[in-house]
Amino acid sequence: MAQAWKCAGLRWSADGPSLLWKGGRSSGLPRGKRVAFEVAEGGVRTCVGARGYGCPVRAVVPGRSTGARCEECARLDRAHSVAADTIADDPRPYHVYLAWFGPGMVKAGITALDRGPARLLEQGAVCFSWLGAGPLMAARRTEELLRAALRVPDRIPYPDKRAVRSALPPTPGERAAEIEELHGRAHGLAGWPESLEREPFRPVDHAGVFGLDGVPAALGEVGELVAGGVVSGELVAAAGPDLHLATEGGVVVLDTRLMTGWELRPTERRAFTMPVRVFREVAEVQDGLF
Repeated sequence: MAQAWKCAGLRWSADGPSLLWKGGRSSGLPRGKRVAFEVAEGGVRTCVGARGYGCPVRAVVPGRSTGARCEECARLDRAHSVAADTIADDPRPYHVYLAWFGPGMVKAGITALDRGPARLLEQGAVCFSWLGAGPLMAARRTEELLRAALRVPDRIPYPDKRAVRSALPPTPGERAAEIEELHGRAHGLAGWPESLEREPFRPVDHAGVFGLDGVPAALGEVGELVAGGVVSGELVAAAGPDLHLATEGGVVVLDTRLMTGWELRPTERRAFTMPVRVFREVAEVQDGLF
């Protein structure tokens, strides 16, 4: 029987995306690579723990959870999270940014300066620009100012991001137009903290990095992994945590966060048997995907 592996998530670097595995190994994900694995019959998904520690009770977690944590471990993880606004004394400088995911989908956010663009790659931002840099609390106040004054959210739902990736404007200039306009308006707002240094508009486009130029429209997304199920397809694009896989039935999006907590094994099987949730516009013109 093939060795079982436990996925620790997807990581973005200058070399592109790679899957991390418990124990420290990684698997690069160049476009065109075949991604194929199965969950053993009778397998269960267990909590991944928090802050580098395993779950003390190895709690079973739902297949649809993207966090793969039980309630107690999720609480512990949030208690040490900048994103959850539970840390106020981080001495590192932070960037404030505007990110674009598709027409009408712009968000404001912050990320530690030393992380560079990693956070934007992890979120699947098609393009972005820095707005300013400074202490954490100044960055947080600026983020809140932008949300209130410009009516931009701090989150864009992943289903919304996935639905538009194959129909994005064709040029970097067109993709950056919305954040360019908002960047100018943001710098004209009163109330910016004095300790936050403003930065000029310099758009960074990730469409090529993600492989979205000419990517086929996805028919649906994996709703959850299940025991006995198989994932098998050729990687045609990757954005944020999502892998766009060309399968026998069409392109399907797999959120790699659904892989954590399962014991996975390589497979030679070609049939894609995990549950797939068909996108609404596709469901209107066909009865089923597989």
